[in-house]
Amino acid sequence: MSWGATRVLGNRDAARYLTAVLVSGFGTAAMLLVAGIWVKDLTGSSSLAGLVTLGTWGPTLVAPLIGVLADRFRRRPLLVWLHLAMTVLLPVLLLVDSAARVWLIFAVMVAYGVSFVLIDSAEAALVPAVVPGDLLGDFNGLRMTVNEGMKLVAPLAGAGLFAAYGGHPAVLLDAATFALAALLLTLIRVHEAPPPQPERWTRQLAEGLGHLRRHAPLRHLVACTGVAMLLIGINGALAYAVVDDGLHRPPEFNGVLGTVQGVGSLVGGLAAGALLRRLGDRRVTAVAAALLAAGLALRAAPGLAPVAAGTLAVGVGAPLVLITVWTAVQRETPNALVGRVSATVNTLTFGPGTLAVLAGAGLLELVDHRVIQLAGAAGAVLLAGWALCGGPRAAAPDGPRAASGEEAAPEPATPQAAPAAGTVERG
Repeated sequence: MSWGATRVLGNRDAARYLTAVLVSGFGTAAMLLVAGIWVKDLTGSSSLAGLVTLGTWGPTLVAPLIGVLADRFRRRPLLVWLHLAMTVLLPVLLLVDSAARVWLIFAVMVAYGVSFVLIDSAEAALVPAVVPGDLLGDFNGLRMTVNEGMKLVAPLAGAGLFAAYGGHPAVLLDAATFALAALLLTLIRVHEAPPPQPERWTRQLAEGLGHLRRHAPLRHLVACTGVAMLLIGINGALAYAVVDDGLHRPPEFNGVLGTVQGVGSLVGGLAAGALLRRLGDRRVTAVAAALLAAGLALRAAPGLAPVAAGTLAVGVGAPLVLITVWTAVQRETPNALVGRVSATVNTLTFGPGTLAVLAGAGLLELVDHRVIQLAGAAGAVLLAGWALCGGPRAAAPDGPRAASGEEAAPEPATPQAAPAAGTVERG
């Protein structure tokens, strides 16, 4: 573990926040798996089970509209109330006992998706008030590591509960983890200034979009991340083809490769903070793109060893590119705008990946998966070059940040770059 990650864990409020992420992440990872299994069990339909995921990710496509709310309230109370709202809403699923009430699962999953958007937006604005600017990358990396770690263990717990007792225990477990996370969030000692008087919704939305339009380096970084997530989405759509046509193994083997990718994500999350300090945004994005290129190419090769190595590389690269853009948004955006800007960035980065899953599935009907993988690898090589050289070197809107030439590593947040929502209470 890097010294930056150690410093983050030594910060009492940051550690409490990460504990809340761990607790709620465990329940969420278990519930999301159980929801799909539950729909499949009640209806017998694989397509309906697959739509559960669409319900949770769908609100991301309108995230800029939802994210405006995160800038209209104090962020810590908003996070607490969102977790409490899910605590109250989830028990509605205890009414599900037949296919006729499956619609309740979809309704709750859509609410889940809306809460994801708001929680991510509010968190992006609150974290700079809790974590020093030079440790934002380490915090975001640890947060990613915690989430990915939960994805390795929680789905097994959820599947075991469902197999033994059905969906209701998983519902109660998830509700309890939301309640516990809400309690932990109330213990974070941070003073927040009252939010500014809310303006018209359309004006607030335009201000968030305008910040990205004016901030050329951040806009370029978001564009690079969107392309990376598109390539990752295509890779995900080819997962079963790689296992079936490439490795000649049963579909269940995707679980093994999923674990390998999860291990890679843990590594990428832990390394992100140190890499950002040493290399800066552009170079870390280029490194992530190079890892994606190697991973996609290796997954096109025959044999378990190269496919496993490629899966590991994709696992390391994906969190690096996401942590880089999240940290840049927190560092380069005035706090009053962070909620709506981060929501807009989520749409611009995750939207292409969602569409790429559909495109990749369609391409498989026409082209061998190896051809698609190699084309994706070539695209990732081009992305690495674009991340280093293709974007603007213009300064942030408030003034020059660095002289021309090599990019400097990111500096700690300043009041001009990313004013904190408040000051952390000491003692």
